[in-house]
Amino acid sequence: MIALVRPALDAEIPSRQGIGGLVGFFDRFGRHVVHLARDAYDMLEFTGHLVAAIGRTIIHPGRLRITPLFAVMQDAGINALPIVFTMTFFIGAVIALVGTNLLTTLGVEVFTVELVGVAVLREFGVVIAAILLAGRSASSFAAQIGAMRMNQETDAMQVMGVDRFDALVIPRVLAAILMMPLMTFCADIGGIAGGLLVSWATIDISPVFFIQRTLETVAIKHFWMGMSKAPFLALVIAAAGCRHGLMVGGDVQSLGRNVTSSVVQSVFMVIMFDAVFAVIFTVLDL
Repeated sequence: MIALVRPALDAEIPSRQGIGGLVGFFDRFGRHVVHLARDAYDMLEFTGHLVAAIGRTIIHPGRLRITPLFAVMQDAGINALPIVFTMTFFIGAVIALVGTNLLTTLGVEVFTVELVGVAVLREFGVVIAAILLAGRSASSFAAQIGAMRMNQETDAMQVMGVDRFDALVIPRVLAAILMMPLMTFCADIGGIAGGLLVSWATIDISPVFFIQRTLETVAIKHFWMGMSKAPFLALVIAAAGCRHGLMVGGDVQSLGRNVTSSVVQSVFMVIMFDAVFAVIFTVLDL
């Protein structure tokens, strides 16, 4: 037995550190391409499982776990409203300040009202709310599910016949979809309030005139265009967080890596899909 094993023990293991130059570049490039292809396949597989789980929940509403749903709604939505309002308040103030400085030189500083209204209702309200949801909730979803993976709780659920998507993914996804419009509405109010305060302090536009001009000049379609993005962005963010949580292995490094990846991927997809929506709305002349 020793005689059979010794040649394998004495053989030198080829090291990738010796690969250099052009060969090493193609080696690393090929590995990254394979990793991206595997990640894309895993994403498609997760999407298929998620669609099937949502379909089962729609057909059989009794499968939905109400208690986790409301718990996630409170944690991801209600508790996030103060920070969402504060962030968009300062965003609206910055927009009004920049617009005031620019439009005053042209003698049309009154158009600051339209600038704040359109920018906040159409873009910044929903985007800032989505980014905060990605930072707070996507990382939380990935960490919670990842910790359960490390403790083998998900394996125990599978042994007991409990579907992981029904128990862990669906409540989080539905909670994000239900709470994102509320967060967007709160963000819109905060952004307009910030713009109102700056306009009042810098160019002496009274709050009554600001609100009246906003209602007269800013079309309601901008509000609905921002709201229409909210459920889709919430679905993307929650799905990314849950997917990376289920990808966690048995070590802490895997947990940290997937939590970071969930936030980065969520923010990237929010910006990308917001650009896609902007192109669609432009083509539709909205």
